[in-house]
Amino acid sequence: MGFVAGEVVAPGDPRVVLEGQWGHQPGLAITVNSGSRISFTFNGTSVQVLFDVAGLVTAPHLWVSVDDGEPVLYVVEQPVIELTAEAGVHKVEIVVKDVNEHANRWNPPFGCAVVFAGLVLDAGTRLRLSGRPGGPRLEFYGDSITQGVRALSTHSESEGADGSKSYAYLTARALGASAYQVGFGSQGIIKPGNGEVPSGTESFGWNFAGSPAERVEQPDVVVLNLGVNDATLTAAQYGEYLMRVRAEYPGTKIVALSPFSGKHADEIEAAVKVANAAGDPAIRYVGTDGWITKDDCTDDVHPTVDGHAKIATRLTEELKLDLPS
Repeated sequence: MGFVAGEVVAPGDPRVVLEGQWGHQPGLAITVNSGSRISFTFNGTSVQVLFDVAGLVTAPHLWVSVDDGEPVLYVVEQPVIELTAEAGVHKVEIVVKDVNEHANRWNPPFGCAVVFAGLVLDAGTRLRLSGRPGGPRLEFYGDSITQGVRALSTHSESEGADGSKSYAYLTARALGASAYQVGFGSQGIIKPGNGEVPSGTESFGWNFAGSPAERVEQPDVVVLNLGVNDATLTAAQYGEYLMRVRAEYPGTKIVALSPFSGKHADEIEAAVKVANAAGDPAIRYVGTDGWITKDDCTDDVHPTVDGHAKIATRLTEELKLDLPS
């Protein structure tokens, strides 16, 4: 017997857990960020996961796993992913592998985005209430490295990218944290990114154009890793970015990483010192010199899977200094 539709579940249903930076519209939850997650638990045999793919010119890539099994790659070109299992209780995790950096993913209508439209349960299937993510709350803001671009290979499109292999994703998992992973290819502090994305300073605080990023709770730590794509960058310009972040999160610890290449490290460190001297000791500079080498990169710039793992190991230890004990 084939799928017989039962309950329809909206994206905002409390039984569905969304992690990462999601914007909400009637009947839809939208993310333009690799590393974002959808999870839910069902009791039964079958469920359909719905996506709005109308107008997309480039399909996003997802990893889908059931009961912690090996993730299966889905290139979302069709509006329905049907998942089936033996009768029983099953946990589903969907991770955004990549939202293509070269397609418009900032100004609706999008060229590439994950537009989650909810679930349809089989008539004999029920959705169970899952616990909300526990542990510390982290936010990561960066460029293509944070996005996971070229982590798998030198392929410049989604085939070579994987947000779940990014140092940000790995660090959050190692710390048992819920995380917002915001990475935009080619973006700098003052330089716009690919895909019509504004600069880091201008895009901070937005899911995408017209959708403010609203937080129910303040994060414990915000990690910043921008600057390598800026041709020039002054301490004052980085300081303006720090003030933008601080204005959004008055009580949060901020960790400013130097780019892994070392570019603009002096300017970033100087900006943090100015903020500290002005009475903000909760901003910390972390130099990343020596964390990886070019041998840990696919193209001299973007870390390999192993390179990201090396960064995550170092950053995990660093962030333990900033998290509640």
